[in-house]
Amino acid sequence: MDTSVIVGIVTGALFLAGVVGSLIPWVPGPLFILAGALLWAIATDFAIVGAGRLLILAALALLTFVLNFVTGALGAGGSGGSRWAVIGAVAGAVIGLFFGPLGLLFGPVAGAVTGELLRGGTMEGSVRSGLGALVGLLAGIVADFVIALAMVGLFLWWVWRG
Repeated sequence: MDTSVIVGIVTGALFLAGVVGSLIPWVPGPLFILAGALLWAIATDFAIVGAGRLLILAALALLTFVLNFVTGALGAGGSGGSRWAVIGAVAGAVIGLFFGPLGLLFGPVAGAVTGELLRGGTMEGSVRSGLGALVGLLAGIVADFVIALAMVGLFLWWVWRG
């Protein structure tokens, strides 16, 4: 099998893993896409995808990381929660790392609720903060997915145009 075919297959597999990974909280799917683009760039001696284009993809991947980190916390605080809900959502996200995808999904929610309750908030306000954290987390996943698709689209556009 030709080397360029193998590079194309591996790049495609990394892109697929990146797009699917972008739908799972805290899985760095766009980093897989960036790795695939870097592999392609190295294999083609940076002829089409050069340092500038890789920098664009790296900036988009970094953006998704930042979005994944802050959206749940912003949702908790934006839904009427206090900074205790935000701190709880972040702590819940960190603890959720140890419990896989479900922990990553429900950790910020449980953390926001716990933070509000520890502050002395009502159960209704605490649950509202938890739901806000969930909405923020889901918004982050949607943004992650859209950015992952944009990264793949940009790469394909660049390669297609030559």
